[in-house]
Amino acid sequence: MQPINPNKAGLALGALLGGWHFLWALLVAVGWAQPLIDFIFWLHFIKPVYVIGTFNAGTALLLIVITFSIGYGMGFIFGALWNRIHR
Repeated sequence: MQPINPNKAGLALGALLGGWHFLWALLVAVGWAQPLIDFIFWLHFIKPVYVIGTFNAGTALLLIVITFSIGYGMGFIFGALWNRIHR
């Protein structure tokens, strides 16, 4: 088994989660989030009850930073555990 660089694994997962939430914040900013979430709920036979709030740049930045950090931590831990288990 090839070792995994924990830092690169963390950056990859952090970028994935942070990027996903960046796209969500962008959808909120342009006003497309509510129709999208309503459609997704409808597809899953769920009556939409949630209302998307107004865009706030500070909140969006916090969302992206926190999800990136969580993703980085999870990826780093996964990489370190993988290397430890597969020595």
